[in-house]
Amino acid sequence: MTAEKPAAWPKAAASAAIFRGETVLLVKRGKPPMARLWSLPGGHIEPGETARMAALREVTEETGVSARIDGLVHVQDAINAPDGIIASHHVIVFHQGQWLSGEPCAASDAAQARFVAFHELGSLAMTPDAEKLIAMAWACAKKGVQS
Repeated sequence: MTAEKPAAWPKAAASAAIFRGETVLLVKRGKPPMARLWSLPGGHIEPGETARMAALREVTEETGVSARIDGLVHVQDAINAPDGIIASHHVIVFHQGQWLSGEPCAASDAAQARFVAFHELGSLAMTPDAEKLIAMAWACAKKGVQS
């Protein structure tokens, strides 16, 4: 793989699985990449912002929900390289946390936002690895893993 702009990649991003009971907060992406797919709320980490702070900010910006971040779940590379040329490369820091208040209302770059029951996940068109990451986050939440 080659990159058109090697100095521009990778970029840091953060995301969070926010749980309310046995449901998880999801957004339907409104913009590329992966527009129209359901995903965990998340986005770029701003200069001077920790990954944890970015995850919480993105949850609020994209859904209007107030939440707390309880722990780190996983760090993953998301490399988009059609035809072997890197179009984007993000290092995504995934967290898990709990809903505190508010009902989801899509904002920012989200087309829709809602809490989804675990048994419904398989029926949604989701971003790659989203279900696996939600399962990992749920396992961490149930064990009380915090960071």
